[in-house]
Amino acid sequence: MMYLSMIFFQIVAPILVLMFIGALLQKKFTFNLKTMSQLITFCFMPAAVFVNIYETSVNKEVLGQITLFIVLFIGSQMMLSAFIAKAMGLSKTESAVFKNSVVLINSGNYGIPVAQMIFVTQPIGVAIQVILVIFQNMTTYTYGLYNLISSTKSGMAIVRDFLKMPIVHALILGSLMNMLNIPIPTMLRIPLDYIANGFIAIALLILGMQLSQIEMRTMFTKTIFVSCFTRLIIGPVVALGIIYALQIDGVVAQSLLIASAFPTSRNSSSLALEYDIESATAAQTVLFSTVVSCITVTLVIYAATILFPI
Repeated sequence: MMYLSMIFFQIVAPILVLMFIGALLQKKFTFNLKTMSQLITFCFMPAAVFVNIYETSVNKEVLGQITLFIVLFIGSQMMLSAFIAKAMGLSKTESAVFKNSVVLINSGNYGIPVAQMIFVTQPIGVAIQVILVIFQNMTTYTYGLYNLISSTKSGMAIVRDFLKMPIVHALILGSLMNMLNIPIPTMLRIPLDYIANGFIAIALLILGMQLSQIEMRTMFTKTIFVSCFTRLIIGPVVALGIIYALQIDGVVAQSLLIASAFPTSRNSSSLALEYDIESATAAQTVLFSTVVSCITVTLVIYAATILFPI
């Protein structure tokens, strides 16, 4: 019960509060959500990803083990979600959103605070989450973006749309400047930090605006239930199998198992809104999985401490 209340009030509740504020603002002012989404996609999101990648220092001793786990885990989620989407007979657009909802995880504003709360005396637990954020960002704007674009376009149109995304440029530029240790001039770094720091709040406000236009009863669909069950239940089970197979233990095993249980990333909803592809379903899935995760993540945290004692 202690874990449940801490996770809800320190992690989930603030997220829900921002969504609620966004919903109230949308009801009062009726913002153009397409324009708001473009503000996120072409301004706030690239800045946040660039700063995140530029500032992260990776522990090379742990990186190899973590990288192998991430590749196996994300790969298994891609194959599993594709199989389930096909078995359910989803359309191309529905399938794209469903697969993104399973594969793309909220490792940033959900995962890092959870890690900071759990691994107070074990900094490596938080460092692992930062590494996972980088991999999730790369997955989001490669696999996730390709999923959505390819559901409505084909051939070179996919490549052109992909290369137009500023987030792709931010990933490349941030990685290069990190590796080459290139400093950022103060006159650029200060506004960049301002924009990056505003990303989470703006993204969640816009998600709340999306949700304000949705009837709550429409959230309880088979697709959303299956998506959340796959993300929140099957995901950790698969992760546990990979951890045992790779013989990972201790803090690293705890951190990876807990990370596998986080809810669907809000970025899956932001991208769906930007490309106008099943955006309502994407937003509903993010909300539903975030709320349910306050219970499932608590159980996984408890299981991680029992299975992998420090």
